[in-house]
Amino acid sequence: MTDLPQTTTRKMGLVIDLDTCVGCHACVISCKGWNTENYGAPLSDQDAYGANPSGTFLNRVHSYEVQPEQGPAQLIHFPKSCLHCEDAPCVTVCPTGASYKRVEDGIVLVNEDTCIGCGLCAWSCPYGARELDLAAGVMKKCTLCVDRIYNQNLPEEDRQPACVRTCPAGARHFGDLGDPNSDVSQLVAARGGIDLMPEMGTKPVNKYLPPRPKDTLARSQDQIDVLSPFLAPVAEDTVGFLGWLDRALEKLPGGSN
Repeated sequence: MTDLPQTTTRKMGLVIDLDTCVGCHACVISCKGWNTENYGAPLSDQDAYGANPSGTFLNRVHSYEVQPEQGPAQLIHFPKSCLHCEDAPCVTVCPTGASYKRVEDGIVLVNEDTCIGCGLCAWSCPYGARELDLAAGVMKKCTLCVDRIYNQNLPEEDRQPACVRTCPAGARHFGDLGDPNSDVSQLVAARGGIDLMPEMGTKPVNKYLPPRPKDTLARSQDQIDVLSPFLAPVAEDTVGFLGWLDRALEKLPGGSN
């Protein structure tokens, strides 16, 4: 069995905004691409173009229709990956020590050289965040792109997880959640970020920002207010051909005065 560190220097993780995620799956595709081409063994697919395709993914997006107590139903897109829990049960059940949590940043990883694919970590994870790669025979999970975030050969703006770098809606944020002054910690405090399934006692590092109520009428009025300056006529008195056309039409029966 593997022991968890008593403390970690940092708590690197993700903050996911459920209010702005549009369910485009760009994070899923970028994660699959980056980890297949760069980190560890490729994330395999089985019967990719057949009748029963399946494959290994480190990040998935689920969509749900939610009916609030008041107002219209909302479609919520829910991205899910490893939450890099402080009390990660997937680590403590590993019989070979392949699953471990790093002291320097709190990231939970799998040593593929010592993983035997027994599946104990997947069974112990309450979030379903681990997947057995059938081709490699080892467990796979989100690494927070450790080969990107510390890579000095990349431009600074690219030293973040591929899913964060790719998200077109800006719904994914990355940083040190152990630092109360970090951007991600302040975002969690401002928006009331929550843990996923806190009753499980795993203390997930990743946080979710809850969706805000959607008021259709208020939103429509806000859009009108924003657009109103652009809806005004460019000029009070038209000139040139358009001015001549307006005057000609006014002379016709039924024309405006």
